[in-house]
Amino acid sequence: MSRGAKVTVAGAGALGLSSALALADAGCDVTVWDPAPETNASAVAGGMIAPAFEAALDTEAAPAFDLLMAARNLWPALEARSGVVLDRSGALGVGPPAWLAALQAGFVRLGLHMTELPRPTLEDLAPGLSPAFADGLMTREDWRLEPGQAMAALRGAATAAGVAFRARRAADAGEGDWLVVATGADPGLASVAPELAWLTPIKGHILRLAGAPQGRCTVRAPDIYAVPGDGGLALGATMEVGVSDPNPDPAQAERLLSAGVGLFPALGGVRPQVFAGVRAATPDGLPMVGPSQAERVILATGARRNGWLLAPLVAQVVAACVTGRDPGPYAARLHPARFGGGA
Repeated sequence: MSRGAKVTVAGAGALGLSSALALADAGCDVTVWDPAPETNASAVAGGMIAPAFEAALDTEAAPAFDLLMAARNLWPALEARSGVVLDRSGALGVGPPAWLAALQAGFVRLGLHMTELPRPTLEDLAPGLSPAFADGLMTREDWRLEPGQAMAALRGAATAAGVAFRARRAADAGEGDWLVVATGADPGLASVAPELAWLTPIKGHILRLAGAPQGRCTVRAPDIYAVPGDGGLALGATMEVGVSDPNPDPAQAERLLSAGVGLFPALGGVRPQVFAGVRAATPDGLPMVGPSQAERVILATGARRNGWLLAPLVAQVVAACVTGRDPGPYAARLHPARFGGGA
């Protein structure tokens, strides 16, 4: 497709915004449609750019470690282009000895090294950490961002590049040459492309604790992560496969807070704000990115819990598909055709 294509992007989350910016930079006329961007799954996230921990702890992610690292390595350029602020302080793992040993072994399989940290260093990096953790493991490979700041920066950069925004749902390409579907688990576009039938919703909760003690890096433990953020601490890591109800579940919030108190005992007296979001996942855990069997439709969806990590790589492939450029070495592994036409 020649430069100057008119593109409708459905979804103003991490994938939609980064794709819109890349398309605008490629000379396209872009309009992003989203009725409620502040409530999408990208906003309800910890904002972790975490290829190392994801691949070390998640058997689904491990085979894609090279791809995840390639996506992370595209972030500095997007940071410079958009004004997104990356936190490169790294991630700290704490937990029972058997879990730490498995984590260390996972990093070794990936060809990575973790630094063993004694208790005094843990206290410096994560003040208030439970005394139950005598030591921990640290990596600088994983980064993070603040989702609110990142979404605002990407939207601002896209607007400055000429992207228009509409607070409504896109049902098709409309007057555009292409429709880019970046809506996650939104059932409203299920009939647009047959490949969307492969997506499974995954509900996740995140707690934000204003005024809670903050450390200097992300802390990860079995079944929970804690990340410093704007004005407080965020706790996350619930994953309810097949659940599409976007409303917060008090039972899940209580479980998450209990795990958080296990990390930082002082959180027992803090009342959290509870948020829930619904992500979409494919059978192999990687997103579908590329042309659909449906005419004039490009997919950019199904990133599971790695939407922020994968955003610049997804944007690169989407822009290449529209402009006819080389989509790069990872496009084939993301192509929607790998699952067939529909579930």
